[in-house]
Amino acid sequence: MKIGIDSYCYHRFFGEIYPQQTPPARRMTVEDFVIRAHELGVDGVSLEACFFPDYSSEYLSQVRGLLDKYNLDRVYAWGHPDGLEGGANREAYRDMIASFDRAEQIGAKVIRVVGSSLRFRQEPHEPQLERLTGMFREAVKTAEEYGIRMAVENHIDFTADEMVRLLDAVDSPYLGINFDTGNFVRLLDDPVKGMEKLASRVYATHIKDLKPQKGVAADEWYFFSSAPVGDGLVDNQRLVHLLAVAGFDGILAVEIDFLHPDYSADEDAAVAKSVGELRRLVDSVQPRQATAARQPSGQIT
Repeated sequence: MKIGIDSYCYHRFFGEIYPQQTPPARRMTVEDFVIRAHELGVDGVSLEACFFPDYSSEYLSQVRGLLDKYNLDRVYAWGHPDGLEGGANREAYRDMIASFDRAEQIGAKVIRVVGSSLRFRQEPHEPQLERLTGMFREAVKTAEEYGIRMAVENHIDFTADEMVRLLDAVDSPYLGINFDTGNFVRLLDDPVKGMEKLASRVYATHIKDLKPQKGVAADEWYFFSSAPVGDGLVDNQRLVHLLAVAGFDGILAVEIDFLHPDYSADEDAAVAKSVGELRRLVDSVQPRQATAARQPSGQIT
């Protein structure tokens, strides 16, 4: 298993600022993020497509060059925030298909995709799953042509059992799951039980930890705000163990969305702490190769 970071950890620095948040003192580019990931000594990154300034071949080649320079594994993350909108958005589907070419250009072998989202959580799930099954049955043909696997995320939309049903219905090795360890909790669905059902089908991850936030309604997703890995209520140690047993060799990508106020809006410190905790978790379940050991450095300002 490899340790990584999803660029959404720094969403404020990319200009996506929630109403409850304040703007940061500086902005960040995709290149800045890749350099910071290298400084933190991780093995890979998950790059949110929404933060790319454009998708020109020239720019994608530039990003690939930087990723190759630092020898970083990579996931191309498509679909923020609402993806296929429960299978109702054909224009989004066409853009998802176009993402295979973009992922290939940056050298990614996995695309994180979003089928639905929190926005559609309260809508009937059966029609969404039926529509998504049809879309993904089409999409896996393109995935096979490119040799790039899709990892559909549990995006605060479907339970683990519903994700199993979706994957079973599509029944292709080119569709697995981007297992977000925090998003199942936000549905009050036990992520450990979910991992026991899905570990063999995990192609990518978002490793979150969560802390309840006082003063915010419990039916809002940010009631369970992000915390550094190891500081919250998610049993990531058990989840990493289950992935190891299943033979997962992809990226354990830290993701932070709405940082809990206990951490003073310092995403970078939370990311660095999370990376250290993930190193400990990985070392506890698999031997560490000395040649892979990397040391973090510095802090963004």
